[in-house]
Amino acid sequence: MNTAPAAALDSLASPVTGHPDWIWRNGEMVPWAEAKIHVNAVGHASVSAVFEGIKAYRSADGSRLLAFRLDEHLKRLQESARICRLELPFDAAGLRAAVLDLLRANRYREDTYIRPWAFPTGVIREQMVPAGALCEVVIDTWPFHSGLDKERGCRAAVSSWLRIGDASTPPRVKAFSNYHNGRLAMMEARENGHDWPIMLNERHKLSEGPGACIALVRDGAVVTPSLSSGVLESITRATALTLLEELGVPVAEREVDRSELYLADEVFFMGTAWEILPVTTVDGLRVGTGRPGPVATVLGAEYTRLVRGERDRYADWLTEIQIQDLYGGEG
Repeated sequence: MNTAPAAALDSLASPVTGHPDWIWRNGEMVPWAEAKIHVNAVGHASVSAVFEGIKAYRSADGSRLLAFRLDEHLKRLQESARICRLELPFDAAGLRAAVLDLLRANRYREDTYIRPWAFPTGVIREQMVPAGALCEVVIDTWPFHSGLDKERGCRAAVSSWLRIGDASTPPRVKAFSNYHNGRLAMMEARENGHDWPIMLNERHKLSEGPGACIALVRDGAVVTPSLSSGVLESITRATALTLLEELGVPVAEREVDRSELYLADEVFFMGTAWEILPVTTVDGLRVGTGRPGPVATVLGAEYTRLVRGERDRYADWLTEIQIQDLYGGEG
């Protein structure tokens, strides 16, 4: 099991080195080296910028790339822009086509991370970006290493930093600025010898991690904070709950006390970047046996089968590109 120090666990969410040939920007394929803006166009523009994180997995038979729940991710991007009152110049269908075109242009044949993002166009000198600001839309991609094929775990700690709330900075918006909240918590956790933080909301109830939702297992049932607990409306969380129901595992969505973490048989994170990531210790206390438990293990296996195209059910969650289409021959 992976009990490596925090630095080694950065690979859960970080890109492989290198860059693709092309970036999609405002309807055009732009060479990587030419995808530039003026230095004065960054800064305040990022306050309202929104994004998505999407994964395309190579299928188990090696013949296809499978973008997981692409339409749901693009819908959430539009919803984030709406709440932030940004004007996206492309609809979901246009962005969907752009993602597929970009994967083909970069000739990917391996697991690939996809990040569409939108930010106010031009030089923004005022902190308060006005409502209705027209946006640039960019899609970039890079290979990633999935952790689904190995036993792993992480050490977590409850953070002193509280999770942002809907009345201040809505966490259902996937905005770059929201992630500073989790960054503060992450630095605190690592300075104290842990890998990742667990955050509480303003009611001091369980919320989520810095980039993933969380669940615990008690007496064979899964408990996860409700969507009103300061969590992102996570697509991975929704997927996991669907799979758990199919597996016959009882699930409750409710408020969760901090102390329940210390009594849990299992704890695990759920997110696009982290996939299904078991927690082995919380605040130094061992969770269960200190190894990935049976619920997280089975869930991770079913999630792997799903994203690799080995399940007939929920096949509509996968948008496929034949690898031979990318290369003019078999992959």
